[in-house]
Amino acid sequence: MAIIEMKVPSPGESITEVVIARWVKKEGDYVEKDEVVAEIDSDKATLTINAEDSGAIKLFSAEGDIVKVGQVVCSIDTSVKESKPKPVAAEVKKETKVDAKKEVVKEIAKAEVVSAQSESYANETPSPAAKKMMDENKVPANKIVASGKDGRITKGDVLNALASGFDSSSMTKWGGNRDTERAKMSPLRKKLAQRLVAVKNETAMLTTFNEVDMSAIYAMRIKYNPAIEKKFGVKLGFMSFFTKAVTEALNHFPAVNAMIDGEEIVYHKYADIGIAVSAPKGLVVPVVRNAEQMSLAEIETAIKNLAVKARDNKITLEDMTGGTFTITNGGVFGSMMSTPIINPPQSAILGMHNVVDRPVAVNGQVVIRPMMYVALSYDHRIIDGRESVGFLVKVKEMLENPVKMLFGGKDPNEIVLGL
Repeated sequence: MAIIEMKVPSPGESITEVVIARWVKKEGDYVEKDEVVAEIDSDKATLTINAEDSGAIKLFSAEGDIVKVGQVVCSIDTSVKESKPKPVAAEVKKETKVDAKKEVVKEIAKAEVVSAQSESYANETPSPAAKKMMDENKVPANKIVASGKDGRITKGDVLNALASGFDSSSMTKWGGNRDTERAKMSPLRKKLAQRLVAVKNETAMLTTFNEVDMSAIYAMRIKYNPAIEKKFGVKLGFMSFFTKAVTEALNHFPAVNAMIDGEEIVYHKYADIGIAVSAPKGLVVPVVRNAEQMSLAEIETAIKNLAVKARDNKITLEDMTGGTFTITNGGVFGSMMSTPIINPPQSAILGMHNVVDRPVAVNGQVVIRPMMYVALSYDHRIIDGRESVGFLVKVKEMLENPVKMLFGGKDPNEIVLGL
């Protein structure tokens, strides 16, 4: 009998213990070589333990246990071979005239049932739009007065019910008691809490705001997204435009791309942009490296790949290491305005928000434009007010005139004129 002991791998320097987040395999299951058997949580990322060989697995730790790096958490008995079920031969039956007649009778009966159902379908049955609204608001059909043809529930009926109120005793409710529940903080959540408090205590954080007219971005996406999707397999989202605008603005205001190291300021000659992503286990910030060298389509592809990895809990430490500047998008959750917290040791972070049609003055006329508030939180120890405001204005200029992104943040006419 050959037994292989599986130990907890090291997630990175300074990490001595992890949490068994989930066993993918159960006690006694047969596993293939390199197959994922468990997920472990550290204070930096979620990692996996993969089988070193094929065989039957034996577990030594339970989900939620805190284990040391290098500790044996399971073993694999390689002497056990997979038992595959024998295929069952399909029985072939000869169809007789009697069987054929029975099938015809069944089909006729089935058709009659369907016909009967279709005749009474409208009776207290919501239209597709009404059904969607009822599901979203958890409104039962028996609480709505139907006004449609043959008693069908319309969207207007649902709106009337919501407006007038109804007895929700049959609906799912929460609360009503004084129960509480306690749950351990994950290592990732604990580390995140420590870092956020440290930022508030150790930096001179300040936030400046501006607003961006997104009309040009909308127009460019409508015009070029079909061609971009056909060639690159992705659609341009807001994040790629903001990332590109940020990289150009960082070139003009290098202090925003710098960080403090002891008594020195480290200026980066490249732009590694961290994209804050809400993952199942918490907030993570994977990094798009050398974004200043990428096209919009390349940035969008990189962001999409990182977002998928975050969603599937496959983000690695390497994906999140480094980063010279961070962008976070609260707009996807409906945020109108916020003050994002710096991601240390970086010195600044840009916050995006939702796009809202608002009246603005353009050439002396009031027009309706899609507007977004943007916020730049920065460390005032290293970034002055002039640089922070200038940086945000430069981002705004390039988003409102995206062509500038192709010419180092300058207007093409200025390039021609040698200005």
